Parts: sequence; C-alpha cells; structure tokens
Amino acid sequence: MPDLIKMYIHQSVIGFALSAIFVGLLLYFNVVNLWHLVTHTDVGFLAVFLLWLFNGIVFAGVQFGISIMLMTYDDEDDDDDDHRGMPIGLTPIRAEAHAPRGQIRKFSGK
Repeated sequence: MPDLIKMYIHQSVIGFALSAIFVGLLLYFNVVNLWHLVTHTDVGFLAVFLLWLFNGIVFAGVQFGISIMLMTYDDEDDDDDDHRGMPIGLTPIRAEAHAPRGQIRKFSGK
C-alpha cells in the first residue's frame, strides 16, 4: 500500500477518535441540553451517530490537511545556484518609454 494512503488512513482514524472525544464532551457537559434531547427520544442514538460521523469527516479532513502541510519537501535536483528564477544566459535590461508632451493627460476621475 502506498505511504500516502497509509498516512490518510492513520490521520482519518485520529480524526474520528477526536470526533468521539468531542461528541462525548458535548454530551457530558450537556451543551444546549443535548443530553436531554438524545436520551428522551427514540432516535437519539441516530443523532449521536450522525453527529460523530459528520464531525469525524471534518476532523479527519483537517487532520490530514495539517499533516500534509507539515510535510517537508525534499528538493532532489540540486540546482540552487541563486539565479532567482531567471534562466541562465538571459540578462534583464532597462527599457524606457517616452511620451510626447502633448499626449499626457491628467486623470479627472470621470
């Protein structure tokens, strides 16, 4: 299995574990009376499952995105010769443009 797929599965498991902790804390601290709503209806388990699932999708995506952004980039082509993006052999030159005096108009804002 490719390393990127392994990392995605690993980060997804971490994201869903964080989601389980988050939903557990929501229920424990009874945020917006969620514990009462879940325990006093016949589809409360479905609500908790969906809350865990959707938060897990978000947390897994964020976890994977953070892990990708924190990866180091190994530049294998050692061509760091400080040309600053300019191709070798080309040299920038200064070009000046002159306008006749009668052609210059001031901007009136209209």
